[in-house]
Amino acid sequence: MPIWIEKFAPIALLLVVVGIVIARLPRVEGVNHTDAFRKRRVMNWLPLGLTYAFLYMARYNIKVSQHAFGDIDWGGSPLMSNHDFSTIFMVGTFVYGGSFLINGPLTDRYGGKFSILTGAGGSLAMNLLMGLATWSVLNAGPGSQAIGDHLTIVMSALYGVNMYFQSFGAVAIVKVNAPWFHVRERGVFGAIFGILISLGIYFAFDWGYLIISNLDLEMVFLIPTALLSIFWIADLLIVKNTPGEAGLSDFDTADASSGDEGPQLGAAEVFKLMFRNPIIITIACVEFCSGFLRQAIMQWFRSYAKQTDAVLGLKDSFVYENWGMLLCCAGIMGGVFAGVISDRVFQSRRGPVAGILYGAMLLGAVVMTFTYQTAFLPWLVVIMSMFVIGVHGMLSGTASMDFGGKKNVGIAVGIIDGFVYAGTGVMSMTYIYILPDDGNMEIAGNPDSWVSWPISMIPVALLGLVLASRLWNAKPKPKGAAKAG
Repeated sequence: MPIWIEKFAPIALLLVVVGIVIARLPRVEGVNHTDAFRKRRVMNWLPLGLTYAFLYMARYNIKVSQHAFGDIDWGGSPLMSNHDFSTIFMVGTFVYGGSFLINGPLTDRYGGKFSILTGAGGSLAMNLLMGLATWSVLNAGPGSQAIGDHLTIVMSALYGVNMYFQSFGAVAIVKVNAPWFHVRERGVFGAIFGILISLGIYFAFDWGYLIISNLDLEMVFLIPTALLSIFWIADLLIVKNTPGEAGLSDFDTADASSGDEGPQLGAAEVFKLMFRNPIIITIACVEFCSGFLRQAIMQWFRSYAKQTDAVLGLKDSFVYENWGMLLCCAGIMGGVFAGVISDRVFQSRRGPVAGILYGAMLLGAVVMTFTYQTAFLPWLVVIMSMFVIGVHGMLSGTASMDFGGKKNVGIAVGIIDGFVYAGTGVMSMTYIYILPDDGNMEIAGNPDSWVSWPISMIPVALLGLVLASRLWNAKPKPKGAAKAG
């Protein structure tokens, strides 16, 4: 059996089980969609969602390439060190975080379909250029010495532009789906959003590591280029912004835009409304913490395990070898738990689930501080990933629709997702200074040098818990009477 099929089999089984569970849930009271509507909705979000997953592959491939670049001696130093990667990733995340100022209003003005086509098209172009730059360095192509000598600058520039286009992805998927899901069934969409994030992580890491193990390094950039090209065409042909565009009836989603029949406000006015909305800002601040914590785990566990392997032997662990698959399974379970519990137990309130998961995240960070040099660590970081991905899908994917409303959700999710990546950028900037540089393996190989990694997560998780508790009773307030259709 091909290894990629063997690795994907547990995910496929889990997706089948999740699909059966969601399909057998009782219909939401008052939301009476026809079977034709439900089938067309699946046709709409499936290609859109897979595009979003492959955007993740075209985003985190820079991390997958890090150690392959780092194993290449370039004038007596690694071609890409820990600090080089942190710089590249920091540039990309700050670009992503600031892009909502432009891309949120563009999405609200031109629609989610425009945004996914723009985002996927721009990202595939940047991945093509990163692939060509990598090929040039490894094959002594034109300018290879100059590119290799300034690889951090070259990759920072290309990755920064890539992340500008990547920032259209989350805004697009939430903007398109807002008119297709009633507020009382959006917890299930939050589960779908979490599944898409998790599949993207799987594609990025497990497929990425398979690519660099069996093909030339530049293919880790060129294969996502090809996949995004295919799904760009699928989105162009299939995706519709609203049920009405697909020949179905539009309906009242009962979110914050419900009953607002006035003209679309200008971007500046909407930004003012959103930044004056304490719920939106609180959600954004919680997601700042999520951005820090999610990437602190995803980007650094394998680096820690590899560089301390002579002492701890974590590279031989099942988790290290199946990192993408396990993150995917954890994210699916976290997203489904958060989404279903939100709708079915907490009456479509998102705050209680976020609070519960952040409490678990704080406990995990404390335990991690005392166990990061043990064989328990790999499974602990998988469990913590389940918690934080569940929060991220619930708030960025669902609460942004609820409180932004389908009319202004582009700017709302842009603000919230911008805060996510601001948190990631702060994490990258912080870790440049507090984590050991693998240019000195005597230090980087000593687990004691990494104690700041788990300790840094504790105050961030505590802040996230305090902020999430303030959302406990928050629900959107429609401007008019809500009615499902």
